[in-house]
Amino acid sequence: MTRVGIGYDSHRLVPGRPFILGGQRIAFEKGLEGHSDADAVAHAVTDAILGAAGAGDIGTYFPEADPKWKDFDSLVMLRMAREHINQLGYHPVQADITIICERPRLGVYKQAMAVAIAGELGVPPDAVGIKAKTNEGMGFVGRGEGVAVFAVATVEAR
Repeated sequence: MTRVGIGYDSHRLVPGRPFILGGQRIAFEKGLEGHSDADAVAHAVTDAILGAAGAGDIGTYFPEADPKWKDFDSLVMLRMAREHINQLGYHPVQADITIICERPRLGVYKQAMAVAIAGELGVPPDAVGIKAKTNEGMGFVGRGEGVAVFAVATVEAR
């Protein structure tokens, strides 16, 4: 049986934080605000695989109220979510990710992001698609206030 899940995440850009997306430290004057390392790519993919397996969402397993997750590596959270769905009898097959961000340009980071996400999902890098888009100056993303990420993931029953 094949199942599909959709994930979404967004974070505000703020000074004084590292900018981490898809496990990559992005060179930029601002970073993403959040309880963990705020890696919106890893968060969206985590929600997508959990949703596909009918296993809830990222907040269920990694609640902001728990200090244990403060500044935690979101790629490790993704790995833990994958291990959880493995225990439920599912394994990831692929993920498709769209990052919406005005600045900085992310093209040079996309392949490294795909490799990092694929490694945590246990799939080959070519099973992870990464696209980077702008919001053409519209909304909070267009004004440079934050980043939004959509992810779709496919899982199969073992």
